[in-house]
Order: sequence, then structure tokens, then C-alpha cells
Amino acid sequence: MTTSHEALLPGTRRALLHRIAVAQAEGRAPSLVAAVVRDGEAVWHGARTSVQGHAPDEGVQYRIGSITKTFTAVLVMRLRDEGLLDLEDPLEKHLPGTGAGEATIAELLAHTAGLAAESPAPWWERTPGSLRPELSDVLGEQPLLHPVGRRHHYSNPGYTVLGALVEELRGAPWEEVLRGEILEPLGLHRTSVQPEPPHAGGWAVHPWADALLPEPLEDLGRMAPAGQLWSTTGDLARFAAFLARGDDRVLSAESVREMRTPAAPAEAADVVDGNSYGLGMQIQRRDGRLLVGHSGSLPGFLANLTISVEDDVAAVVLANCTSGPLLGALGADLVRIVAEAEPRIPEPWRPLREVDPTVLELAGQWYWGTHAFGLRVSADGLIALGPLTGGGRRARFRSNGDGTWRGLEGYYAGELLRPVHRPDGSVSHLDLGSFVFTRQPYDTQAPVPGGVDPEGWRGIR
Repeated sequence: MTTSHEALLPGTRRALLHRIAVAQAEGRAPSLVAAVVRDGEAVWHGARTSVQGHAPDEGVQYRIGSITKTFTAVLVMRLRDEGLLDLEDPLEKHLPGTGAGEATIAELLAHTAGLAAESPAPWWERTPGSLRPELSDVLGEQPLLHPVGRRHHYSNPGYTVLGALVEELRGAPWEEVLRGEILEPLGLHRTSVQPEPPHAGGWAVHPWADALLPEPLEDLGRMAPAGQLWSTTGDLARFAAFLARGDDRVLSAESVREMRTPAAPAEAADVVDGNSYGLGMQIQRRDGRLLVGHSGSLPGFLANLTISVEDDVAAVVLANCTSGPLLGALGADLVRIVAEAEPRIPEPWRPLREVDPTVLELAGQWYWGTHAFGLRVSADGLIALGPLTGGGRRARFRSNGDGTWRGLEGYYAGELLRPVHRPDGSVSHLDLGSFVFTRQPYDTQAPVPGGVDPEGWRGIR
């Protein structure tokens, strides 16, 4: 039996290799390189190439396009955690005069600020950044296309603005802040703003012929925080582990969890497809699995980073072609192959270190009206409340240290759970955001809203 700390089984490795081989061949990519992360460590690297006898390894750079946005989002979250800004601050408070100042920092991160998808012509991805030296050149004369906060509309200029915000509050160039606050602490030594050898060249593949055309490699200038970076599967594997677990040298586990939480209203088609967006991270539901990460593309390059936090598996895929292989589907498949072939082995169950009698008294069965719920006390110091059968509202709660508890998720996120005691000290009922939970259905000894019929339960006469 393998554990998550051991190498992948031969059958799993072959399945991964087969999957990227099919993707490279059918997608006609000049080269494609991939990595899988499990338990926070890279456990597999694979590559396919059209060049005989020379396959890229985990140290070869590719351009990663919009995965750059996730790096920029981490820098903004660091500013928030240091108290230099609040995510609900309007942009105007910190970066005045943009024409988009009513949008909040959170809305920019979640692509709900109402900004255009692209900068004014000519197309920024295939022209020099020197054509757009100022923010006004990136945003144009009318930055807002939609009401602020009303819809998710992916915006590259929005992340240019966030990069400028980082520069304003740090008093240093975005590239310098990025290197000092993310790349160096996480050991991402092969991630850079400019390509550093060995790196792949970017190609366009003719749609109707097996022929290649080199793509130009432009410096994006002001647009760099939206898509400039070059990286490797080795570095992105380490970045994926960070996005799943956090690292207090860069950003806490709680803050990266916040980035992975949906923050944008979804279009109807996105609801059907199971897609959403957090704070600098894409979120999707695929094959019953919740996946987070980001995709990226620039002329000549495709990139994808996909993470299943529940399975503790991530995948990175990079290719040097403008179009061809569907890397989002490929990344999800690599995660699925490992998660299904070698399911995560859970940590051993361990009991509470100490048992608090006042908390233990809350454990067991409760009723909201006639709905039966169970409350469980777990070794992590939390309590969990959920229906005994079927679906319904469930949540975990964290102690406030004063006998009350605060909801962490779902319908009860942020809501207060308060045990109410009788004069003799025993628990009468639970008050959860005005809902009364009792030990018996419609307990006459508890203050059930609206009261309880004094004749009690009865049959049909």
C-alpha cells in the first residue's frame, strides 16, 4: 500500500504519461510539459515534444500568462493582512484619478469592477507595452462597461490597476515587490518577468497544416501584473502547494482559503458549467470534484494550474503554442487520475486532548422544529451542526472563548450560536441566529417562537 509521501505507482505514472501524450499529439503542441503535486511535493514530471531526443524538463521556462494574476492577488492580500488596505476600500482611496475609483479592491480581484476585458487597441498581447505607458492608456477614456459589482466580467486592465496599487503602497516596482515577497520566500528561482534560459520559444500552429510560425515575445509593460510572468513546472508545483496550504512567510492558510472562496456573481452559463471566481483564482466543479487554480495564455503559450484541495493533488501543464490542447481539461484529468488511482489516505483519527464538560454537554441530537440535527465536538476544537438525514444546512463553528460560537461556512457563516442555560445551569436550548434548537421536537420547556400548542402531540381523531 502506498502513502501520500511515496512515489506514484507505475500504473498511475503510465496513465499520466498517456494522457499528456494524447494531449500533445491531438493538440499538435510543439512541446508540452506537466507536473503533479501530492501532499505538498512534486511527485511526477512528464513531457512530450516534437523535437527528437530533446524533451523539456521541470526547469525549462514557459510563459504562463494569466496565472500571473494569482501572484498579483497574493501581493494585494498581503497588503490587506498588514492593514495597509481593506478589501472593501474603494480604489480611489489609495489610487486616485483612474476613472474607476468607485470599484473596491475586492471587486477588482474578483473581476466584478465593471471594467473592460481588454485595453484599447491595438491588442496588448501582441504589441509592445511601450504603447501603453500610463494607466490611462490601459483603461481608456471610459473604463467602466458595466455597473460596479453587478456581474463577473474578466478584466485584464483590472489587474494592471492592482499592480499599480501594489507599487503605490509599497513604493517599489511590481516586479521588485513580487520577487521579494513571493518568489524568494517560496524558492521560485525559475520564475521571472523576462525569459531566462533555458526557455521555450512560442509558436503558432497552422490550423489546416502541420506548419509552425514563431510568435513575437512582447514585454507587456504596464500590463505585466496581468500576464507577464515566465515560469516552470517545478516552480509552479511549489506555488500550487502554497495555494493549497498557505505559508506564513507569504500568506496564511486562512488568507489563501479566502482567495479560493467564490467572490463573484456567476453568469447563468457559468452556473450550468459549475464555474466561479474567487480573489485571483478560478473555481470549477468537474466530475464531482471542486477544483481551484488559474489558466493562462499569451501568443505562443498556454498554461494551467489546477488544485483539488480535498484530494491534496495539484497539476501544472505548460505548452508552447497559441492554441491547440485544452489545458484546463488536461489539468483536471491529471488530478482525477491520481485522486482515483491512489486516493488520499486520511490522517489517523485522534481524540480530543482535553474534554471541556460545558462543550461536551452540547453534543448529541437537537431539533429545529421537527428537523433532526446532530452536534458533534471534534478534536480540532470546532463543533459541527448538521441534519441527521438527507441534505440541508450544515456548518462548523469556532469558539469565541465566551461560551458562544461563530459559524464558519454556508448559511450559518458569521452567525452566532449561543447556548441558553436554565437557572440550574443546564442547557435549555441553542439560539442560532434566532433559530431555536431544542432537545425534543417543539419542546414545551423551551421558548419556541410562536409557542407550542398546550394540548401537545396527538393522533387523528
